[in-house]
Amino acid sequence: MSNKTGKEADLGSDRIGGLLFKLALPAILAQVINLLYNLVDRMYIGHIPREGSAALTGVGVTMPVIMCISAFAALVSMGGAPRASIMMGKGKQDEAEKILGNCTTMLVVVALFLTGIIQLWGKDILMVFGASNITISYAWNYMQIYSVGTIFVQLALGLNAFINAQGFAGIGMLTVVIGAVCNIILDPVFIFGFHMGVRGGALATILSQGVSCVWIVCFLLGKRTTLRLKLKNMAPELSVMGPCITLGVAPFIMQFTESVLNICFNTSLLKYGGDIAVGAMTILSSIMQMSVLPVQGLTQGAQPIIGFNYGAKKTDRVKKTFRLLLVSCVGYTVGIWLICMLAPGLFIGIFTSSSEMVRFSKWAIRIYMACSLVMGVQMACQQTFIALGNAKTSVFLALLRKVILLIPLIYILPCCFSNKLFAVFLAEPVADVIAVSTTALLFFREYRRLDKEILEN
Repeated sequence: MSNKTGKEADLGSDRIGGLLFKLALPAILAQVINLLYNLVDRMYIGHIPREGSAALTGVGVTMPVIMCISAFAALVSMGGAPRASIMMGKGKQDEAEKILGNCTTMLVVVALFLTGIIQLWGKDILMVFGASNITISYAWNYMQIYSVGTIFVQLALGLNAFINAQGFAGIGMLTVVIGAVCNIILDPVFIFGFHMGVRGGALATILSQGVSCVWIVCFLLGKRTTLRLKLKNMAPELSVMGPCITLGVAPFIMQFTESVLNICFNTSLLKYGGDIAVGAMTILSSIMQMSVLPVQGLTQGAQPIIGFNYGAKKTDRVKKTFRLLLVSCVGYTVGIWLICMLAPGLFIGIFTSSSEMVRFSKWAIRIYMACSLVMGVQMACQQTFIALGNAKTSVFLALLRKVILLIPLIYILPCCFSNKLFAVFLAEPVADVIAVSTTALLFFREYRRLDKEILEN
């Protein structure tokens, strides 16, 4: 069996440092570009004359819905892609292609379902999610158009994971670059040139996702790909999809609970601080994405290496990859934390020119991201559990930080402090410390198990 999964990387024998750099750098660049993809609407919308702050807050209220859409893409792809890597490592090419075909069908079905839900009940959902009478018009104008392009979002996010799983990280990056460049160009044209406001931002986004979607499908139907999208593999099979969904539950919970978490923050902040607090949360969550998405790029680069070598029983290479991944993730999150603590205005000014919003956000970010420097440990360990096929532990860790700790703390801590807004923002660092400590302890046990496998092999 050849260890080659593509022309760009040999997952089973290349030097770990060079291999991780080769796969992670394009994935990191893709995530940075994807970050711009996600944030560029907010950057432009926040600077709309006279109504920028209200429009930014309204678009911020749509984020739980958009996160939910992304979560369903992760449910299918982040479970299917690691399993495809493991199957390739075992030399089972047909099984890997069947996983790709089944996951494509699931992404289409989920997209159609979500579009129907949002078109029918989207406005009511947004009011529950923290919109006010002032911001609901902006939120619904954005979401009504965005939901029409859900199928593009699902396929672009979902299928790109299978391109990265083959070692084609450069192609995966190019997929995001194409969409991001289109979005950056179209946003000012529609928002300011055609005077469409938030509707223009939504239209630019879904058109750009459509271009990315077409690019991905063409690549997976072409000759260069190792895993080819074939019609015969698209008929759903429970035996194929079941293990993928099981493994994808953890990243789904991570993103879906992020949506629920955003709702909890928005409703609590609206209660204690009004629209300005909700608007500040839009900025803070955007900055948090800056600290998370590039780290996700690192983990995406490491996952094919870990999954392939674990399937090939090369456990020593699994451990070397994890150690390098951990150091890299922690180094990045510490760097972002230092900027947020010492010069928060560098980030906040990107999203708003309102002096009141800037002043409030500077105060809030130092509380909200006080312990974000340790999140590199959380993400490196949790994503390695997924790459090793350990679904149960990864699901627990996904639930722990957000569902078990953070959401209750949002409501409990205001009962303990006279400054209710301070207490809501404080929930984030308290949950971070407890969750990271638990994750590190559980992964230490997993690490010892890998030592045992090395001795047995």
